[in-house]
Amino acid sequence: MKFSRPLVPATLVQRYKRFLFDAVLADGTPVTGSCPNTGSMRGLTTPGSAVWLSEHDSPTRKYRHMLEIVEVDGLLVGINTGLPNRIAEEAIAAGMVSDLHNYQTLRREQRYGRNSRIDILLSDPEKGLAYVEVKNVHFSRAAGLAEFPDSPTERGAKHLDELADVVEAGNRAIMLYLVQRNDCGVLRICRELDPVYARAFERAAARGVEAYAVRCTVSPFGIEPFAAVTVDEPVPAVL
Repeated sequence: MKFSRPLVPATLVQRYKRFLFDAVLADGTPVTGSCPNTGSMRGLTTPGSAVWLSEHDSPTRKYRHMLEIVEVDGLLVGINTGLPNRIAEEAIAAGMVSDLHNYQTLRREQRYGRNSRIDILLSDPEKGLAYVEVKNVHFSRAAGLAEFPDSPTERGAKHLDELADVVEAGNRAIMLYLVQRNDCGVLRICRELDPVYARAFERAAARGVEAYAVRCTVSPFGIEPFAAVTVDEPVPAVL
C-alpha cells in the first residue's frame, strides 16, 4: 500500500485523548492532528519520538495532519488502524496467507454473527466461504516478538467466538494479524494484558479457527506486506 504522497517528518510532543496529538514539523511549526488509533499504543507515544504525518487538504477535515508512523529505536512502526484491511488484501493476493489467494471472489465488510461485520469474505465455487478477521498489531516488548492485544479488547474476544460459530456452520474462518513493523518473526497472544482474549483465542483454535500473521515493511512512502510470521501455538482450551 503506497501513500498518496510522501509523509511529512515531525517530532512528537504528546498524544492525548486517544485521538489527538501535538507535534513539531521539521521547520519548527507546531501542529495538532488526528491519531487514527484509539488503542493504548503502548510503547509508541514517547514525547520526542520521530514521527511521520500524512497531509489532507479536504475542507471538511478538522485537522490537516494525521499520525501514520512512529520511530522506535530506529524502527518505523505503522499505527493507523484504518490501513490493515487494505494491506491484508495485498498480503492475500501475494500468497502470504495460506491458500487464500486461490479464492475467486473477495468482498469487504459483510454482515455476520451477532451484529458484526467480517473484514474480508472470500468465496469460491469449490472451496466455499472463508471469513477473514484482520487485527492490527504494533506492540513488541522483546526482540523479534510481536504481541496482541496491547490492552483489553472485549470486541476482539467476541469476534473469536463468532468465527468459531462460522466454522461449526461448515465454513472456514481465519484470524489474520497484520504486524505493522518488520522486526518480528513470531506473534504471541498477550495473556498478561488480556487473559479473556487469550482464552477466547484458545477456544476458537480448538473449534477450528485458523490464525496467521504477516509483517510489513514500513516507510514514509508506504506500508507493504513483507512475509508470513509464525503464530505461537495456543494452549488447548477446556471447552
